[in-house]
Amino acid sequence: MGAKLFCWPQGSPGISMMLRALLLTSLLSWANGQEGQAMLPEEKTKIRDQIVEMFDHAYGSYMKYAYPADELMPLSCRGRVRGLEPNRGDIDDSLGKFSLTLIDTLDTLVVLNKLDEFEDAVRRTLRDVRLDNDVVVSVFETNIRVLGGLLGAHVMADMLRQRGERMQWYGDELLHMAKELGHRLLPAFNTTSGLPYPRVNLRYGVLNPLSRTGTESDTCTACAGTMILEFAALSRLSGEAVFEENARKALDVLWEKRQRGSDLVGTVINIHNGDWVRRDSGVGAGIDSYYEYLMKAYVLLGDNVYLERFNTHYSAIMKYISQPPLLLNVHMHNPTVSVRSWMDSLLAFFPGLQVLRGDLKPAIETHEMLYQVTKQHKFLPEAFTTEFRVHWGQHPLRPEFAESTYYLYKATGDPYYLRVGQSIVEKLNAHARVPCGFAAVQDVRTGAHEDRMDSFFLAEMFKYLYLLFSEKNQLHFDIDDYIFTTEAHLLPVSLSTSQPPCRGNNTEACHCRGGGPVYLLLPQHPDPVSQQPLLRQDHQGQLQVPDWGGPGLPRFACQVCVGIELPLHDHGMEPVEFLKSMGISLTPLNEAGDTGTQGVRREAHKGVYRVKLVAEVTQTTEEEEVEPLVVQLISPPFLGRTVLTAGPAKFGMDLTKQEHGVKGSIVKTSPYTACGPIENAEELSGHIALALRGDCMFAAKAHRLQEAGAIGVIFIDHREGSNSADTPLFQMVGDGASRADITIPLVFLFSQEGALLTSALEDHSNVDVLMLPKERQLGKTTDKTDKPLGKMNIKFRLAEEGELGEGEARGTTLQFFLEKGEVVLEEEEYKQQADSCLTPGDDHMPCSYGQTAASPPSHSPNDPNTDP
Repeated sequence: MGAKLFCWPQGSPGISMMLRALLLTSLLSWANGQEGQAMLPEEKTKIRDQIVEMFDHAYGSYMKYAYPADELMPLSCRGRVRGLEPNRGDIDDSLGKFSLTLIDTLDTLVVLNKLDEFEDAVRRTLRDVRLDNDVVVSVFETNIRVLGGLLGAHVMADMLRQRGERMQWYGDELLHMAKELGHRLLPAFNTTSGLPYPRVNLRYGVLNPLSRTGTESDTCTACAGTMILEFAALSRLSGEAVFEENARKALDVLWEKRQRGSDLVGTVINIHNGDWVRRDSGVGAGIDSYYEYLMKAYVLLGDNVYLERFNTHYSAIMKYISQPPLLLNVHMHNPTVSVRSWMDSLLAFFPGLQVLRGDLKPAIETHEMLYQVTKQHKFLPEAFTTEFRVHWGQHPLRPEFAESTYYLYKATGDPYYLRVGQSIVEKLNAHARVPCGFAAVQDVRTGAHEDRMDSFFLAEMFKYLYLLFSEKNQLHFDIDDYIFTTEAHLLPVSLSTSQPPCRGNNTEACHCRGGGPVYLLLPQHPDPVSQQPLLRQDHQGQLQVPDWGGPGLPRFACQVCVGIELPLHDHGMEPVEFLKSMGISLTPLNEAGDTGTQGVRREAHKGVYRVKLVAEVTQTTEEEEVEPLVVQLISPPFLGRTVLTAGPAKFGMDLTKQEHGVKGSIVKTSPYTACGPIENAEELSGHIALALRGDCMFAAKAHRLQEAGAIGVIFIDHREGSNSADTPLFQMVGDGASRADITIPLVFLFSQEGALLTSALEDHSNVDVLMLPKERQLGKTTDKTDKPLGKMNIKFRLAEEGELGEGEARGTTLQFFLEKGEVVLEEEEYKQQADSCLTPGDDHMPCSYGQTAASPPSHSPNDPNTDP
């Protein structure tokens, strides 16, 4: 479930082998013992009923002894009110005087089919709960428990209302409360980096003199990276994009700050400058739900960026952190070094996440290791060594082990996991149950209790246990239509087919009609989302924009929003250029000075455009065709023989007006995408920069690199396998604003041509290139155009001089004569001439890719190295 900070030399290699032997022994015992036996439906029903009774005892005790306090003190049989009980430090930051346990439990009531209790609890929430309290709370805990609880409850209430059976009085009040709370959390994001402050005052925000917070400089990775599910759901349900934008920006920062060599992140980061404060890396406390939310954000929102990032991190985890069945902590900059010899209980969620990814073998191994720990100590201690000894003995009734048990049973159907779940139920009843609820275990070695029952016990533990022993037809709704947040709140996966509101860094284009002009929203910089296609594809290859006028979806400036369809091609163009190539002319909205319908002035955002003219989609005229450029390698050993076809830009220096082109040495940009502060500006100064396409607009990259002193930029396509032979050239465009400030030359190489250039730079310490129009490249002796003239059939024969008759020499005739004494080029000479086009050694770099200077004609019409 969430993040908690712990501060860990690796055991001997024999430990891992010993554990594997232990797991093998336990696996062999499954088939012979009760744990390997199937569970009859009657037994499952009995255990499920037992779980419901346990829930009634816990929830009933809270409502009887504690409500409206945030939590129940089960040993004292009273509520825990912040300020009236001894301060417990950071633990109390989850308490905000907003009836935490009630809100955290709302959607659990629906899962357990307690619909009367749910309706009553919703009414109590609307009547009693205030969110404007003068109290400092954890942004992370308030987001996952309270905001997530309100959203999950709204989703359930809306589902029941639409069925027409219950909640007909409900008018989205919980969603309105969620929106209010979201706005009260937003001040936490007011930092230079975009990473949120760890705490916020619900009434006064962060920087207000009355807020009593805002002095913090650090936050944990999970604290900053566990916002996207709740905030994106809030944006898409409420129509306010600001929540998703801020959560995504925080994730972008964490991604950019990962250690590039290992692809790992640290545990604590400075929220102002993005420097790592603690560099230990694992999958437990302090990092856990950051990884979880990357995977689940892909499931919930349908954005491949999140999946790509998760897969990158997951490969690193399995390479450095996973030592099955153990999950150890390592140093992010030196991941072969373990930094502690114990594990914390929060990593118990990870087998469940591995199930979501489809990686069952390590999930089963780690889960079994955790099960053996529970067998030895009754519960998972907060921290335990690689030899299963207790490091920290507390057990606050955490649900992560039950969560992974549920996922593994769902994936495998193995009744073994039902027996594991049964053991969890029995141990809770035997060792945690008290007259006024369930009490946390202060030390698993002694069994002593602690006077706390955290809200996540009701929100998560009973939900996962009940679902473990339930069939799908026994639930009030299809559980597969939802994704669990880290607090086990339910959000509908249908959100992946809806779009974020039309504002900010949006990958989707919104087309609106009805009472006003048409607007398109296109990506602005800097945002990795610009790597994604402009529009989604359907199965027929059409570009689709969802109907924004549907029930529950946000409406913005226009009155009626409809979808559009455009033919889809693998055009390789930037979004604006693709639309322009189709005859759609765009003007930046902030230049249009327009007011929206009903007299409301629209906000000016870069990347928002007004459609001025929609013309027929036709072939571009000859005058509009892209004039190709080249990057010619002129330093030894290339000497102009390697020529790469390049595309131009519509801004920056016009190379067609430069008689001799632009010459310089190439230097790779750091960061390679040039979407953040340039780290090697001194090295770039006076040189031509190499930068990778993606993550932000071409204009933004060019501006940064020009400021760093680069005399030109070569952009390289990030789409693997693209090349100028198969993909039409296009002109790079700006971001909609005037780009007269960019004066250096800019060219674009597809990835295969770019790979030749970067390979040359790796093999040779200095590579000089010439950027110029294709027709002026060095070594080209003719001034003829490269444009094809069409097909022509030519017949010829050799004849002695004077052999042709008078009539045969008339008309359009080509004559070829072989003078006496001329010798046809021998095959060996031809081979030697071809070999001279290769670089010395074993590199065998082709003479060119896209155009050859001074080379013999190709014998193959399909030669990929020859331009038509």
